[in-house]
Amino acid sequence: MAQQIEGKVVSVGVEGNLVTDIAIDRLETAPRDERLTIFCDEHETNGLHDTDHGQPAMTYIGMIGNGGFLQLSIVGESAHAMLGVSIGEKVIVKWP
Repeated sequence: MAQQIEGKVVSVGVEGNLVTDIAIDRLETAPRDERLTIFCDEHETNGLHDTDHGQPAMTYIGMIGNGGFLQLSIVGESAHAMLGVSIGEKVIVKWP
């Protein structure tokens, strides 16, 4: 049975990351690989990365933020500016 967690964007970080209200401990049973999908507005990404992820520039990723909450990031850019996502936007995390 598929798992799903819903939350929302609650703030924008200094670097333009979209900070959600989804605490990382809620994702402890979720896979970190491409089986996990994160949806926000019309955008989606797969996997869950640490802050030292090594992903290439301009890659849209879900990330474990330093504050213990899921963040959405575009490597080297502001996800807030690039995606046009506002505070309050729904975020859905799904995995098998």
